[in-house]
Amino acid sequence: MLTPKFAHVKQSFHVELKKRINEYFTTTGKSTTGGIRLFSKALFLILAITYTYIQLVFFTPGVLASVGLCILMGLLVASIGFNVMHDGGHGSFSRSTAVNKVAAVTAEILGASHFMWNMKHNVIHHAFTNIDGIDDDIDAKPFLRMTSTQKYYKMHRFQHVYFIVLYAIFHLYWVLFSDYKKYFSGKIGEMPIKKMKPVDHLTFWGFKLVHYALFFVIPIVVLGFSTWIIGFSIVSLITGFTLSIVFQLAHTVEHTEFPMPDEGGRLQDEWAVHQLKTTANFATRSKLVSWYVGGLNFQVEHHLFPKISHIHYPAINKIVKQACAEYNVVYVEYPRMSSAVISHVNFLRQMGKA
Repeated sequence: MLTPKFAHVKQSFHVELKKRINEYFTTTGKSTTGGIRLFSKALFLILAITYTYIQLVFFTPGVLASVGLCILMGLLVASIGFNVMHDGGHGSFSRSTAVNKVAAVTAEILGASHFMWNMKHNVIHHAFTNIDGIDDDIDAKPFLRMTSTQKYYKMHRFQHVYFIVLYAIFHLYWVLFSDYKKYFSGKIGEMPIKKMKPVDHLTFWGFKLVHYALFFVIPIVVLGFSTWIIGFSIVSLITGFTLSIVFQLAHTVEHTEFPMPDEGGRLQDEWAVHQLKTTANFATRSKLVSWYVGGLNFQVEHHLFPKISHIHYPAINKIVKQACAEYNVVYVEYPRMSSAVISHVNFLRQMGKA
């Protein structure tokens, strides 16, 4: 597939939207980065997962307490990904490039290559959201059919049921297989990754070793294999399902679109309108959901302004909605997380029909 080209329009909605958002930050005098609120959240999450890890590995409480701590650790791994790694990877955690890099590297310690994530997420997904054949986030072939342009198999009739299992093993697949597939093939889907520098290779393999030492070798030596495999499985399944469902609710629901370029590689809309048609918000009034998922329930605002920290999404949400209303641009939002989950299941059911 040719690299798609977005439409160019005389009265750009994107230009007007950026103007209004810039005016907001100029008027309020606020920085676009996370500030003390994000630093304190990151510190809390890192201390929480460190405490949980030490308790599980070196003190090992009773069975029920250990299961509870494993579930908590899985939720913490996902939340650090949402809040710390994600903002750091987008350069919105801090004004300091070095601090952003440190925040992004938390992904490496927890098992995922930041280099590969940056290519997959920042370079491909954010540019070409929901475009089949390019956006790797909607490529779960042959197990899931995420758009009508993908090949249909009879097993897809039940994908709205078995997706739970696939989402749960996502973290394990990512840690043990996906990164290596990208590394050795030099591609994400059909898109080539940029050439890795020596430091990128060292970082990739060095942090893989750190991750395996922390989450495989040390626990097995201290606890024994059987205890470790049970605990690790719980952590990984919780992490995988949580990461998967949050990201899927943002793009694969009933009201989002999956535009395809014409034969010349041209798309119908300008980039910002494309993002609004392919992205959905959910539970934006829930402070608990917003805190836990790092503002990724404000996915529309994130896709339009990925360099702005999620701390500011509730404020700029009002500006984006107003602009959409004035320009008659679609804005997809589900009032509750439960309604977004139902819509995602309904979407999978629809895609499971021949």
